[in-house]
Amino acid sequence: MINRDRLDRLAGELSELKLDALFMGPSTDLEYLADLKLFEDERVKGLMVARTGKCFAMVPLLYREEMTAALGDAVSRKVWSDHEGFTGAWAAGCRELGLTGGSGASMKRIAINDGVRAVDLIEMRAAVDFEWVNGAETLSPLRRRKDETELGYLRTSGEIADNVVEGISKFIRAGITEKDVQDEILRLYAENGAEGLSFSPIVASGPGGSMPHYTRSDRVLRSGDFVVVDTGCRYHGYCSDMTRTFCLGEPDDEQRKIYGIVLEAQRAGEAAVRPGATGQDIDRAARRVIDGAGYGKYFLNRVGHGVGIAIHESPYMIEGNTAPLEPGNVFSVEPGIYIEGKYGVRIENLVAVREDGTAEPLNKFTRELIAIG
Repeated sequence: MINRDRLDRLAGELSELKLDALFMGPSTDLEYLADLKLFEDERVKGLMVARTGKCFAMVPLLYREEMTAALGDAVSRKVWSDHEGFTGAWAAGCRELGLTGGSGASMKRIAINDGVRAVDLIEMRAAVDFEWVNGAETLSPLRRRKDETELGYLRTSGEIADNVVEGISKFIRAGITEKDVQDEILRLYAENGAEGLSFSPIVASGPGGSMPHYTRSDRVLRSGDFVVVDTGCRYHGYCSDMTRTFCLGEPDDEQRKIYGIVLEAQRAGEAAVRPGATGQDIDRAARRVIDGAGYGKYFLNRVGHGVGIAIHESPYMIEGNTAPLEPGNVFSVEPGIYIEGKYGVRIENLVAVREDGTAEPLNKFTRELIAIG
């Protein structure tokens, strides 16, 4: 069912932004608002919410049963079949909410989220004339401040990820492939009660570690490798995300040095979470350590991103984000050093901002360098 409190707060946000309505296609926005998870295909489906709080759903006949069960009878449903197309149902729903008929200065302003395909938006525009607005971040002010129920799910999701990474630290060894490690990660998540993955596990060994979102899986792990393991799961829809870097065999002096720099940067990023701090402050605190050690050009990414129902959401720990952090914000702190053709090191925890403005780490597994074998 639609979460009425969240719907009312969204209606207020639309009024604040001087928007007449927001249309959401299949997305984490719909999961947040109505716990509605839809199979993503070419059929137009989703929810239009007006700033009055009234709404209608675009319902392909193929999805009528599950969308009716999820949304309940309080939501008007515009059902359409494959042979007739969706534009008639779309226009009827817009008329029902009083969103048609404007022109010039009185033209309705409608936001569209990132669950709508561009090709479908073209047909929507042809059917009803609006002023269209990018609504990808419309729900962000609501979603980025987690309540205690959400924080509880995120803590459990983080605990499951901790248990899995601890298990992987005992499984990983020279002579197996990256895919063997990925398969074991999947097995451990199932064993530990995860309801699914938040993203496909990254297992990047040796030179693959210099690519932060590495996708190969057939390389055989070798003695002397750094192995970056980046993984997360879902619990009640909420994501975990953590990274640890292991060394196969005894690390050499350079490996110890680089790992130490990244660990110091990660700790500095977490320590920078304090009352009044901004996303920019967190990024700068971690980046200052790596820059000061002479490896700034090898730090390729922002230092963190928000996590919730989506694996990447607001707030972002990045230069230029000067908005103060708020209690209930949850985000990653994940500095790294990536040396092309050689290896990479990344260490990542999720943290939640407490009521007093300080950081609550959601990952407890050790960040110290583990040498295996």
